[in-house]
Amino acid sequence: MKIAIVGTGYVGLVSGTCFAEWGNRVVCVDKDVGKIAQLRQGKMPIYEPGLEKLVVRNQAAGRLSFTTSLAEAMRGVDIVFIAVGTPPRPGHGDADLSFIYTAAKEIAYSLEGNAVVAVKSTVPVGTGDAVKKIIATVRPNGSFSVASNPEFLREGSAIDDFLFPDRVVIGVEDENARKAMLALYRPLAEANTPVVVGQRRSAELIKYASNAFLATKITFINELADLCEHVGTDVGELALGMGLDHRIGKAFLNAGPGYGGSCFPKDTLALLRTAQDHGVALRIVEETVAANEARKRKMALKVLDAVGGDVDGLTISVLGLTFKPDTDDMRDAPSVPLIETLQRFGAKIRAHDPVGMENAARVVENVALFNDPYECARDADAVVIVTEWESIRQLDLHRLKQVMRSANLIDLRNAFGRGVAQAAGFQVSSIGQPVPHQSSITSGDVLAFPYRKFRQRDPEPAAMMRAAQADIGREG
Repeated sequence: MKIAIVGTGYVGLVSGTCFAEWGNRVVCVDKDVGKIAQLRQGKMPIYEPGLEKLVVRNQAAGRLSFTTSLAEAMRGVDIVFIAVGTPPRPGHGDADLSFIYTAAKEIAYSLEGNAVVAVKSTVPVGTGDAVKKIIATVRPNGSFSVASNPEFLREGSAIDDFLFPDRVVIGVEDENARKAMLALYRPLAEANTPVVVGQRRSAELIKYASNAFLATKITFINELADLCEHVGTDVGELALGMGLDHRIGKAFLNAGPGYGGSCFPKDTLALLRTAQDHGVALRIVEETVAANEARKRKMALKVLDAVGGDVDGLTISVLGLTFKPDTDDMRDAPSVPLIETLQRFGAKIRAHDPVGMENAARVVENVALFNDPYECARDADAVVIVTEWESIRQLDLHRLKQVMRSANLIDLRNAFGRGVAQAAGFQVSSIGQPVPHQSSITSGDVLAFPYRKFRQRDPEPAAMMRAAQADIGREG
């Protein structure tokens, strides 16, 4: 098939490259002349493992090309994908669809035959309807179809996510679009990948709902991690016991400093705005957003506690800046509010990231950036692990301790075993694990003793629990 991809950002570039890998002829279009020139030379504008190799291979095979001319890309096209950005509108929270609408109008002038326009960008419910109206205004007598085909790519594993997905979601309103989209995804269907074909609006909502659910799952385990610290148990054991239930699953049960990136923060806010526009309350999603934002800054308080309550004048080394490993993406990264909060408390910040420092330099100020993690930690009063890059997980803790002024390790990703770090001489503060003064008390001791103590004194459950919690604090 002949495919055109409008937009060579993360989604467009990965999708176009993988479509070409299946044997399709793909032309990727972008208005950024410099980016197109780079791509033609095999230079990637984003960091994604395995992407450069696929781009170079498919260009050499003549299946993948890049251009700034939409008219050129649209010649003889079977399907054109809109894969432009939909960032949140400042101060509003809903998705900015101006790039979508502009792309739709420009596509309309070059559309040929009975082509399908498929929206791959993440968009609110009803966007496909708007795209259809825009194209119909330009081509009132034209024959075309509009489909929704949301992406489910994770940064750092996007190639595998595209080539070996959990499912493919297609939203169509006519037979022409259904046949074309199913023909395109035949390689996955033949490999027994579930292909969900439904209404266009259903496909649009599936994307938002999926991301909101995963964001909620992350926030849930993060809040349970806080409880684990107070009752003297380990969130890793909790997550294992929960995750083995197939109804829950083990994915996204790793406690940490909060979710970030280009998808979850943006999509949860956009879903909330869509719900508000239709008079529907999504209370769980609202609380997820609020709890996640509060958690990012709360992590600074964890650092304060670890160093004795005051960081004024101290040097703090932050290892890992991107929102997750294997990406250079700094959008909504937990490291940013953590650094900003520590700076307001008077800390001097040094930082290291394997690939994200160029992007980090654009979003953090007054931070000394180091290519070498050991140099970053030199003379530091504390090291904070924010992103669990494999290179950071493999650090020599004995060497790390030797270059530091004080051996304080705040591990916000549980990248190191507490026992291993303690054996290297560190005072360790981690996520969802017993704080030092609780480590000799079992969870049963913490919960059962106050419960029995107050059971006879106050039979009313809520009052009993409040009294028990207060006593736990005194006993701890």
